Amino acid sequence: MALILSLETSTTVCSAALHDEEKLLASKELLTPQSASSQLAPIIDQLLKESKASPKEIGAVAVASGPGSYTGLRIGVATAKGICFALKIPLIAVKTLELMAYQVRNLSVYSFPSSLERGLVGEVLLCPMLDARRMEVYCLLTDARLNIIEQTQAKIIDRESFVDRLAKNEILFFGNGADKCRVMIDHPNAKFLDGVFPSAVQLGEMAYQKFLKNDFEILSSFEPHYLKEFMIKKPKTV
Repeated sequence: MALILSLETSTTVCSAALHDEEKLLASKELLTPQSASSQLAPIIDQLLKESKASPKEIGAVAVASGPGSYTGLRIGVATAKGICFALKIPLIAVKTLELMAYQVRNLSVYSFPSSLERGLVGEVLLCPMLDARRMEVYCLLTDARLNIIEQTQAKIIDRESFVDRLAKNEILFFGNGADKCRVMIDHPNAKFLDGVFPSAVQLGEMAYQKFLKNDFEILSSFEPHYLKEFMIKKPKTV
């Protein structure tokens, strides 16, 4: 039995999951913003109790590596590394936007615009987006087979964004960054899917494939993929 503990803290939704290889044993998600710092450890303990598993049975810890919330990523990675150091087990990292694309690709085709099924031959593109404040987002562009067309980037959205791509392809935008782009990205080929956030359940599925390939991170040096430097705001002087 190779248990994989997965932690996802990239956004305001904090989630964790425990898999036995590909089988989901237990999962938990919290929709309360900024809950990861206080609730992540209790969630992990709850998953182990529900699964009647011991921490010693965990074979690896998987974590969403970003981009996303600076504080959330820091908490998730620190927790994952701490468990790995304590149990002497490997760390697996999955990029957050690639995780979201995987989730949407594996939804039933009935959840998509009707032409997504044609996307199996590359006609529909997937664009997960995470809010990076103001009109900037973290985004990634893949085809429906999850081949990366445009790498993860920080992008300021305006009315010209994705115009060239939209002229040739239908693009499905999703994630909390896509919500604020509806007005700016106004094109008949632009479609929006609501309610998508990165989940530890699918993170565990992707992590198991990496586990089979021994695709592990260097524990001592691994850091989240923040993409942008964290800007600390100075307090206003009176």
